[in-house]
Amino acid sequence: MSDHTKDIDQPTGVETTGHEWDGIKELNNPLPRWWLYIWYATIAFSIVYMIAMPALPALPGLGTNTRGVLGESDRVNVARQVDQLRSERTVAGTALLDASLEEIETDRSLQQFAMAAGESAFGDNCATCHGAGGRGAKGYPTLADDIWLWSGTLDGIEYTLRHGIRHEEDPETRFSIMPAFGRDGLLTRAQIDDVASYVFDISGRDVGDDEAVERGQEIFAAQCAVCHGENGTGDRNVGAPNLTDQEWLFGGEYREVYNTIYNARNAHMPAWGERLDDATIKSLAVYVHSLGGGE
Repeated sequence: MSDHTKDIDQPTGVETTGHEWDGIKELNNPLPRWWLYIWYATIAFSIVYMIAMPALPALPGLGTNTRGVLGESDRVNVARQVDQLRSERTVAGTALLDASLEEIETDRSLQQFAMAAGESAFGDNCATCHGAGGRGAKGYPTLADDIWLWSGTLDGIEYTLRHGIRHEEDPETRFSIMPAFGRDGLLTRAQIDDVASYVFDISGRDVGDDEAVERGQEIFAAQCAVCHGENGTGDRNVGAPNLTDQEWLFGGEYREVYNTIYNARNAHMPAWGERLDDATIKSLAVYVHSLGGGE
């Protein structure tokens, strides 16, 4: 017969656990039944899951985890989903190849597929230079507007993507070259100063030296107008930028304009047709075209 005497808390009439801290006793209240039922259910579920699904890690002599009686495998499921996705993309990619760029933009399902694929390809291949969303950077054109050095049409953008700019290994690449007027000794420093003054003037900024502007205009007509046009408005056919606006690829400050004339700026762009498949090129063209507002 036990000598243990139950300790009952007088205010509540509940048995205590015998634990006491600073005069405070712990009541021995039972857990709520609903809580116990949930606990029992989770134990039962875990046992069933352990039997049915891969659960236990590698055991001695087994060499791998338990496979479960249902034979489920996340790796197999993922591989199956990837194969299904590839199959769906193949179907969509075939439809993309069979459609013209204009048809892609008017077919909602094709356009959605092209936009998604183009955005992904742009992030992987183009955003490093042109920035996320085609916002551009110094020396890298902004694609989120309709100011184009070459063509901004769907076909024109696809051509640029496929053949690149000044890509030495592609005979169909877009190609233009600006002379280094100062470095190659074609103009003196004073003449380059005058041309820079004229370019500043036609872009709507006050130079403060009308004589320099007049001299620069004469030099511009003789040396630069063949590409940039008589009025400096540019020529997309040869990739010559418009000099009368406020859009500057390599900076529009006077010193930067001077340096461009002195040293020339002839950047390069890869010929993506050598690296990406036709469907991806088309998707990129549609995506880039959408960034600029759709010329």
